[in-house]
Amino acid sequence: MRTYVIGDIHGGLKALQEILKKVNLRSTDQLIFLGDYVDGWSESPQVIDYLLVLDKQFNCVFIRGNHDDLLLNYLKTNTYNNEWFKHGGESTVIAYKQLTKNQLSQHIVFLENLKDYYIDEENRLFIHAGFTNLKGVEFEYFKALFYWDRTLWEMALSLNPKLSIEDDLYPNRLKLYKEVYIGHTPVSRINETIPVNKACVWNLDTGAGFKGPLTILDVETKEYWQSTTLDLLYPNEIGRN
Repeated sequence: MRTYVIGDIHGGLKALQEILKKVNLRSTDQLIFLGDYVDGWSESPQVIDYLLVLDKQFNCVFIRGNHDDLLLNYLKTNTYNNEWFKHGGESTVIAYKQLTKNQLSQHIVFLENLKDYYIDEENRLFIHAGFTNLKGVEFEYFKALFYWDRTLWEMALSLNPKLSIEDDLYPNRLKLYKEVYIGHTPVSRINETIPVNKACVWNLDTGAGFKGPLTILDVETKEYWQSTTLDLLYPNEIGRN
């Protein structure tokens, strides 16, 4: 069984389909999605429809992203905050006006059943954003941090590479798991467009919500494949800004 991890999609169905074709999926493969399936490009509902199909064909793990949680709140309450609307929510609100009641119900169930995190048999953690509890995700007091936290990534970025994991000053959060796979914070913030590994943390958000590519990575080999940049796949759209 091969295990693939996929970064933040943000409504870019064309990019998702492109990268999955590149890896020539087998029925035994596992697909782990790091969240933020929606908000940005125009096909957020179609992305979720496609994920529901994939879930019937492969061993899929769907992690909750902050944008997915914001969409769920909108679908259940018909209300939203302006910050969400400005950061990708507008395209999603427009797209969801076309759905039937049955589709809406299916999407609500999908969003409600997203996982906060996933830990595999190799003690690898897959999570959208991060966590803060020094004992690990099972002890986190504030569950929303699983899909909002940025401090885990900031800490990994700022860690002195000369510091050994046996050193007393080495951060406890970075000792708990063999590897941690995240999205949430685009690597474009550090002028990158490919997956970035710092300490034990792998960041798979390569900016697909903006003008970057979508990325899929083989967890064992670390080989990765990327889509065409999203601004080229959706030339008549703005995406997130």
